[in-house]
Order: sequence, then structure tokens, then C-alpha cells
Amino acid sequence: MSAALRQLLWYLIAGTRGGMNRARIIEALRERPYNANQLAEALGLDYRTIRHHLDLLQKNGLITRPTGDAYAAPYFLSPYLEGNYATFEAIREKMNPPGRRFG
Repeated sequence: MSAALRQLLWYLIAGTRGGMNRARIIEALRERPYNANQLAEALGLDYRTIRHHLDLLQKNGLITRPTGDAYAAPYFLSPYLEGNYATFEAIREKMNPPGRRFG
């Protein structure tokens, strides 16, 4: 487990106000690729809010957009996060006591 990734995820998921929404985005992208509009609809969040979180996650190397900035291009989990997804799950579980779900 990467200590740097663990620290980054603690900060982005547990240490900031939008952490729950970022966790929900990561979970959704693990299930399948989405573009920003699809995520906004699926998660019931404002498009601008989704874009803010996507930009932050992309800037920190947790998600990618292989087709570049083309309109409606889908987002994917980065290979780095996919390979270390257990670290995300461990942090998410600590932030999500049994019986309580994000969203």
C-alpha cells in the first residue's frame, strides 16, 4: 500500500467537505465509465459540483479521461487507483460505519 496514496485519499475523502461526493464518484466510476452529465444524473448532484470534483480527482491522478477533453468523454478510474482500490475501500469503511451508506 502506498503511503502517499493513503494520505491523499484521507485528505480528499475524509479531510474535506466534498469528500463524500468524491467517494461516491469513485464508487460509480468503478462500476462503469461515466461522463460528467451522466454522473450528475446518477448521483443527483449539480453538474458544476460534479465537474469540480472530477477536476480535483483528475488533477490528483485518481481518475483519467483517455479520450482527452472531448465533450462528453467518459471518465475512468486511473490504473493507479484501480491497482490500489483496497486502500480507498479501507478509508471509505472508516468513514462509513456499518449500517450507513454514502448517498
